[in-house]
Amino acid sequence: MLKLTKWISATVASALVAASFSVTTPASAQETKTIADETIYDLLVDRYFNATAENDYNADPKDNTQFAGGDFRGLIDKFSLIQDLGYSIVSIGSIFKTEKYDGSMATSYHDLEPHFGTAEELETVIDTYSQSNVKVMVDFPLSNVSENHEWAQDPAKAEWIAGSSDGKVQWDLQNEEVQQALLDAVVDFVSTYKFGGVRLTNLGNADTEFLNELISAIKEVNENLYVISNEQSDANFDANYFSETTEAFRNVYKNVDQDSSNLLAHIEPYAKGDQAPTQLMLDNLLTDRFTLTNEAFPPTRTRLGIVATLLLPGVPVTQYGTELIMNGEAGPKAHQLYNFKTDEEMIDFIGDIQTLRSQSETLRNGEYKLLKNENGFLAFERFSDQERWIVVINNTGKTTRFDISEEEIGAGKELLAMLDSDTIRVNNEGNYPIILDREIVEIFQVKDEKGINKGYLAALAVVYVLFIGFIIAIIKRGKRKRTKEQ
Repeated sequence: MLKLTKWISATVASALVAASFSVTTPASAQETKTIADETIYDLLVDRYFNATAENDYNADPKDNTQFAGGDFRGLIDKFSLIQDLGYSIVSIGSIFKTEKYDGSMATSYHDLEPHFGTAEELETVIDTYSQSNVKVMVDFPLSNVSENHEWAQDPAKAEWIAGSSDGKVQWDLQNEEVQQALLDAVVDFVSTYKFGGVRLTNLGNADTEFLNELISAIKEVNENLYVISNEQSDANFDANYFSETTEAFRNVYKNVDQDSSNLLAHIEPYAKGDQAPTQLMLDNLLTDRFTLTNEAFPPTRTRLGIVATLLLPGVPVTQYGTELIMNGEAGPKAHQLYNFKTDEEMIDFIGDIQTLRSQSETLRNGEYKLLKNENGFLAFERFSDQERWIVVINNTGKTTRFDISEEEIGAGKELLAMLDSDTIRVNNEGNYPIILDREIVEIFQVKDEKGINKGYLAALAVVYVLFIGFIIAIIKRGKRKRTKEQ
């Protein structure tokens, strides 16, 4: 009977899971067309994974100011983690030959950093990622490179240098020769490798006209190649960057009951169609880690903040190690080695949110409507002709009830919770009451009310029939055994 009991339990569980999926499966995926469909995972090659010691000369993983050994092969060996997290773009920083692990002291606009690997290995990374529909993005620094840069060492280019400090030189980005040289270099770079995106950094005194010329030249090589920056600019980048937006996210989610009035300042203009999408992030490779600012339990803070970046209108950008709750001040302390001691619960959580986002065109590009934004409690809708979603983030210190009227949702509807499998129906007051504990997020899909779950009942009927069949079989076997004994 013990084996029978286990079999019945497994059958019941399988049947109920099948019945549940029949009502909670989100809309099917559609082809990615804009950067708003993407999510970016930002890492440093040197800090990710050391797959081979062949290129580890003068590396010292115990000194966080030096090269640690991470390489292109490591990006391939540990690609499965990025797949589990669900990111569609992996930004690998500056990969030019450099005097510093993070690429910030570039000495060439052509040669790759030998610590990272070869051109062939880079191409293998790009091809491997592409097979899983993941793009590779790289940084291209327009200025503030090493004083040992190949251009800076050429006496004929002395007038290209506008200034120098801390071992770095700043190009005169108003100089037409410099502009043409940079344009030729970036076009050659993106023509050599099949990148999915380029992030222009160290914009210096580059004017909008020159930046737009660079962007156009890059897109002439590949019109589908994204071009962004990590600085604010009026140029025609595919996604905007605003430091105040990053600060707003950090401040709102560092603790409960924080002022959230500035959170949407650069989000709603994009939702209205007035500007390009904004990059949404809790921190970046140049800042202190988000965890450093936390005033409460870091994993909870990170969960709430990550969901806000992933589901509000914009382009989500996540720094490597966020899923590990990595800490540290800006610079080497924030650029720790990835130890792969992953929190499976956090990985699964981020992956689940990403799955919903990737499978729903509406969650990525649907219409947006703010329902409430008050001291950390945020509720908004994403909707289209095909589907409707409601996202609620209770970043307050108490259980909170939020009523949505039947007039807003529509008659004969129900709200299916994606994270805890709850179902909310209209009450006698004509409202859909959403009650969330403190520091909890929930994502609801609005569906036509189904009443009794026919799939659930059918599953139970099948289990019941199978159970009765087994009982009858056991009784018959017992009778045969007694007959033989007589």
